[in-house]
Amino acid sequence: MTEEKWEQIKEMTNKNFEVIESSISDVSESHGGGYKDTLIFEGPLGKIKLEYIVKPLVVGKETQFSKRAGQETKVDYVLSETEKVKTFLAFKWEPATEYWVEMESSSFE
Repeated sequence: MTEEKWEQIKEMTNKNFEVIESSISDVSESHGGGYKDTLIFEGPLGKIKLEYIVKPLVVGKETQFSKRAGQETKVDYVLSETEKVKTFLAFKWEPATEYWVEMESSSFE
């Protein structure tokens, strides 16, 4: 999904539904950095949460280890400086379990 399409979805949601929460948060450096844009609204299916996550592309990983017993293994990820991975996720609130349940992409078609 592109930035423009995400902005269109946000605009349409703000215009047509009651928005409960809207936030932008940083993704921790241990997860590669980037940001997460979250929108929670009350729609015809109930409470819906949309997330748009932008993170650097992982282009490789370096494993550091020792052959000695009891030593740990460390994995360092090599991130792209220019390329980004953009992920769109949708969740529906289930009041019975009080958890967000990810919606399948087939329900958007």
